[in-house]
Amino acid sequence: MTTPTAIRNDFSRIELVDTAAMEWIPSPSGGVDRKPLDRIGGEVARATSLVRYAPGSDFPSHVHAGGEEFLVVEGIFSDQHGDYGPGTYVRNPVGTSHAPGSRDGCVILVKLWQFEDGDTAPVVIDTATADWQAVGQGIERLQLHRYRSEKVALLRFADGGSIGLPEESGGVELYVLDGRLQVERQTLSKGGWARYPAGMAVTLSAPDAATIYIKTGHLEGPITGPAV
Repeated sequence: MTTPTAIRNDFSRIELVDTAAMEWIPSPSGGVDRKPLDRIGGEVARATSLVRYAPGSDFPSHVHAGGEEFLVVEGIFSDQHGDYGPGTYVRNPVGTSHAPGSRDGCVILVKLWQFEDGDTAPVVIDTATADWQAVGQGIERLQLHRYRSEKVALLRFADGGSIGLPEESGGVELYVLDGRLQVERQTLSKGGWARYPAGMAVTLSAPDAATIYIKTGHLEGPITGPAV
């Protein structure tokens, strides 16, 4: 099965995806499969995907011409710089390179070609040991990255926790790592991914405890793929 070159590429639309119901699509590298969430471009693309490495698999060494951001969802991801366990958040800026793989298998949520000009700081955060901050009744936040209008964080909800994101948030994208999340009138379970366009106010609440990855402020203006 070939990965389409245009997937959920209208960023003015609301998108809700149950990734648990998706099939894995083989990548060009044996043992590495993908679930594409949005994509503009061919094998070199502006893309958001879940990527699964089978035990002992790897991907050829490559340069991040458009930058790479990822969160380890399951297992241990490795490259020549080290091992990254569950919950590790990494940003590899434009021009960096690595040879990724996994000894025992892993799943990562990865975003490619989505760096702002001038955002050159490498980031590695072990969210399992980092300090969270209370940001409201029943909600804790772990800030992962901020550059200009873009903000990346993990949010942890206690039962009944709720938070509103204003219209000026510049778009909202989230992935449910654990538990269940209610977004407006929709409920997302573990593995649920959602994207809301710029200019839309969004309210998040958790009927049970939940943890999510969330990015805001990154969907304003025209969004295009890499020039290849």
